[in-house]
Amino acid sequence: MNIHLQYSTDGIAVELPSNNVTILAPKFVEGLADEAAGFRDAVRSPIQSMPLKTLIRSNEKVAIVIPDITRPLPTHRLLPWIFSELAHVPAENFTIVNGTGSHRGNTPPELASMVGAEVLAKYKVVNHNAHEPASMAFAGTTSDGRKVHYNKEYVEADRRIVMGFIEPHFMAGFSGGFKGCFPAVADIDSIMHYHRAQVIGDPRSTWGVLENNPTQDQVCANGSLLPIDFLVNLTLNRKKQITRYFCGDVRAAHAEGCAFAKATAMAACPKAFPIVITTNGGYPLDQNVYQTVKGMSAAAQIVEDGGLIIAAARCNDGFPEHGNFKAMLFEHTSAQAILDTIHLPGYRVFDQWQAQLLALILIRARVGLFSEISDADTRRSHLEPVRDIAARVAEELKRVGKDAPIAVLPEGPMTIPYLSRA
Repeated sequence: MNIHLQYSTDGIAVELPSNNVTILAPKFVEGLADEAAGFRDAVRSPIQSMPLKTLIRSNEKVAIVIPDITRPLPTHRLLPWIFSELAHVPAENFTIVNGTGSHRGNTPPELASMVGAEVLAKYKVVNHNAHEPASMAFAGTTSDGRKVHYNKEYVEADRRIVMGFIEPHFMAGFSGGFKGCFPAVADIDSIMHYHRAQVIGDPRSTWGVLENNPTQDQVCANGSLLPIDFLVNLTLNRKKQITRYFCGDVRAAHAEGCAFAKATAMAACPKAFPIVITTNGGYPLDQNVYQTVKGMSAAAQIVEDGGLIIAAARCNDGFPEHGNFKAMLFEHTSAQAILDTIHLPGYRVFDQWQAQLLALILIRARVGLFSEISDADTRRSHLEPVRDIAARVAEELKRVGKDAPIAVLPEGPMTIPYLSRA
């Protein structure tokens, strides 16, 4: 059976040596016929909010938070529409904050591709740097007494617009909403606390769960320390076309968007599979191993204990240089050893959460990686290098039976399967 997997920008075709294949993809929703007109309608008749144009006065300083380059939001299309709607506000009153969270800052060429060359030339654009205290300002104190700092441009603005897109998220339930500012523009200490081991390991910190999700609870509590004046969220289809806008009040708009995403992007399965093939949704999400844990996590929801996950992700950016993710993988002899270290009293290092999530997958299933990473580094990551997906599947079918069922997530974490009996 021939399948097409989202990989890098163009995807790859694979001829699987089986016809007992279940394709799990999101319900395809056609893109809006006129994205610009849809945007104008959404911000002029927003969800439980004043229209964007009347909400912001001409003398106010405005911070607009955008996702970094690892997220496929069509920011370069959205920003000109926002500025057109807010034409009464001088360009010098705006600051675009690249919400990197704990990721690296983006280069000028990357920023130009993200926001558009004309916007980059006309408006102030800053990379958030969670590690630079001088670029932060006090945002508020949490209910448990922790001080949270945010990017200074965001804190000192009179008005705040937060942008993002909504999809199932492997820890927070869904992306979007308050997640566009927390952890996107927060200080590293707050980000570390947010990702602490007991929260990441909580079974309700998972795909598609909002209620009583300790990760989402922190996102909302910390994200609301300062008011978000207007939310611009949307959903995308596999062609990266905009399918719906959810704009206005952050809580109400996000709730509507999550309900739509759940109905279109989550798929029930009656039983687990011995083999699951996944991706990380292609570019820009499959640029490194760190992000590819998301696609692996999606597959892990329906793989049998001891089963095989094959993840196809280009990983041309290798292991991101931020944090300790690579070191934690390379310095431990097994997935269990990683978990043992993370749960040591007082242990806390940057990026431990992603290593923890990967280790939790690896103690349940074997994971192969089809990528540009060297075989040696793939093995040091406790993953199996895969150079030929079809051949590896054929090998596994010899082990588990030639008619064994195979699940394929061609769009990776754009579709989140779940066991209907769970």
